[in-house]
Amino acid sequence: MINFKKILCAILAVCLIFALSGCVIKGNEEVKNTTKASSQRNTITTTEATTTTSTTVTSATPTATTTKKKVTTTTATTVYRYPYAYAGFNPTETDMSVKFNKILLNRDHALPDGYVPKLAEAVKGSGVKLDYRVAPYYQKMYDAALADGITLEPISGYRSFERQKRNFENEIKLYENKGFNKKDATVKASQVVLLPGTSEHNAGLAMDICSLSVDFENTKEFAWLQAHAHEYGFIMRYPKDKTEITKITYEPWHYRFVGVDIATELKQSGMVLEEYLS
Repeated sequence: MINFKKILCAILAVCLIFALSGCVIKGNEEVKNTTKASSQRNTITTTEATTTTSTTVTSATPTATTTKKKVTTTTATTVYRYPYAYAGFNPTETDMSVKFNKILLNRDHALPDGYVPKLAEAVKGSGVKLDYRVAPYYQKMYDAALADGITLEPISGYRSFERQKRNFENEIKLYENKGFNKKDATVKASQVVLLPGTSEHNAGLAMDICSLSVDFENTKEFAWLQAHAHEYGFIMRYPKDKTEITKITYEPWHYRFVGVDIATELKQSGMVLEEYLS
């Protein structure tokens, strides 16, 4: 006789086993899905981090480019300020913190860009001007010479940078017309006319008196200046025996104000300003 009770129990046992197996499989799939999702999140995070890093690197690139542009701009400004660098000229800015009568200006020392002195007429009614602190001394010297029958006519005092540049460029052309190349013509010109910004005329500290000819040395006006200019603070700036130091040809007409004490010392010692200030 068949035992139905045992058969029923066996069927229930098998069903229970299948049910439990399904739960385990489902649990494993959930674990796998969870791991996959976690892996996907990690991938997204890594991608975002990479993107952020790339953005940072990209942002750094324009900064470096900007820095290079700044350097390029500075260099361009220097070249513009000294347009005659092709001929070996690159003057530095002179020390403007010293007293005005000690300012050194020559082919190696230039005024700051845009410098314009406060001016006054050197001789009343002449229209020729000097630095307002120098003009009264020239007037006194002029009056003293006039009392001795000497007229120290003011030819050229203050000159703007623009006028100095025109004078210099004209001198370059003069030498080019003589057959010199651009560089050599510029060097030759610099021995006669100073570069813009390096001339004492640009500072209103110098006066060309009576003439622009070397023959001026044979006049009574020159003789009077040689004897008395230092008493009023003026020196002949470019003597014939110091051209190796001044780098300027002999100019018996060019007188620079340095003050009575310094002018007297230079007169007695025979030094030029470069030697005194060194």
